[in-house]
Amino acid sequence: MNESKDTAGVIAPPPLIALTAVLAGLALDWLAPAYVLTVMLDRSERIVIGVVLIAVGAVLGFPAILAFRSAGTNIEPWKPSTVLTTTGVYAYVRNPMYVGLELLVAGIGIALASDWTLVMLVAVALTMHFGVIKREERYLAAKFGAAYEQYCEAVSRYGWPG
Repeated sequence: MNESKDTAGVIAPPPLIALTAVLAGLALDWLAPAYVLTVMLDRSERIVIGVVLIAVGAVLGFPAILAFRSAGTNIEPWKPSTVLTTTGVYAYVRNPMYVGLELLVAGIGIALASDWTLVMLVAVALTMHFGVIKREERYLAAKFGAAYEQYCEAVSRYGWPG
């Protein structure tokens, strides 16, 4: 591959996508509050659920980062992938960092009773799927060929069967 083209061409840095969703959700809560979460769950329930989601996101995301560092490949999806990482958390889910980020957004939204952040989570999921993950999949298939195809057959994209 041409070195200057040796990237997945993701639409934006995934942490920026998640941060934008949280900030937009909080702004919309301020402009047009819905109070759905406030009515459905009391404060302590929201905090517990939010913390659990954030923790599960961290349990997925941090080992994935460590696996990339250990393998010697770039964590940033706008830089070249040097190694196909398939061990550790990657043996169970192909996109643990992205699933972790989405759980983080959900946890923040619930903990802060931010109805609009949960609505924005739909935009995050779609942007991540089409603007990041699908582009990465095309890139990794072109770069790693049959090894990546076999990995995709063996491991779920988001960790659930199907």
